[in-house]
Amino acid sequence: MQHWFTYPTNIDPVAIHLGPRFGIHWYGIAYIVAFLCVYLWMSRPAGLRRLGLTKQQIQDFIFYALIGVLVGGRTFFVINDIISKHDASFYFSNPVNLIAVWNGGMAFHGGLIGVLVAIWLFIRQHPGLKYVVVGDEVVVMLPVGITLVRIVNFINDELWGDVCRPDHPWCLVFPSAPGAPAYRHPSQIYEAILDILTLPILLIVYRLKPKDGVVAWTWFTCYGITRTIAEMWRQTDFSWMGLTGGQLYALPMIVVGTIGIAYCATRPGPRTDARPVRPARG
Repeated sequence: MQHWFTYPTNIDPVAIHLGPRFGIHWYGIAYIVAFLCVYLWMSRPAGLRRLGLTKQQIQDFIFYALIGVLVGGRTFFVINDIISKHDASFYFSNPVNLIAVWNGGMAFHGGLIGVLVAIWLFIRQHPGLKYVVVGDEVVVMLPVGITLVRIVNFINDELWGDVCRPDHPWCLVFPSAPGAPAYRHPSQIYEAILDILTLPILLIVYRLKPKDGVVAWTWFTCYGITRTIAEMWRQTDFSWMGLTGGQLYALPMIVVGTIGIAYCATRPGPRTDARPVRPARG
């Protein structure tokens, strides 16, 4: 069987070298671009009117969200890594490893929880600002950021797919994958494609101007679906009753998200289209 692709081993995980010890990783660039996209979306005139915030306040929110993603994502990754590999000594023998996000290693669902906490902390400083309205504005550009991170996962030779059948010519040999060299599904690319396909869905739903919260829950549901599908080809560290660890997180998102859409779409009250700008407390 002739395979179509060869893994490009000449890709450097460090995009820009700043000397022998320092550099800017593709991983960091992906996060920067992702947060920039969210900021640009939220700070457009329609977004500012709906949120009732200034561009400076949007910048403050992005800072909250960045901290939430880093703390939540890294914490969940470390916990999952310790549980799956039963080796806490790697982290506690050298505490720098606990925070070494520049080497990769972020759990998406931990980052999501971190952002949810960040939104809650932020709206406490802005009376009258609704949690679901912030959520509606935040999620629209998330598919771009998630897609970029999955592409970087491919560049970093991590989060490999399961071993392919010999008749799958699109599979690749990943140099760092465990075990004997074997052709594997490029599951990072599969997931990137699935994630970016949710962007037009969100834009269409947003354009319809549904009730507050519908856009946010639509993304929540879509991500649950795409992650559940992508996990079918992704190598997992643990499974339960035939479900991968990722599916155990993602399947409940579909149920909760569907309920959230129905609740927000049918509850009484007008949609928030504009909110007066108020200064932050304190």
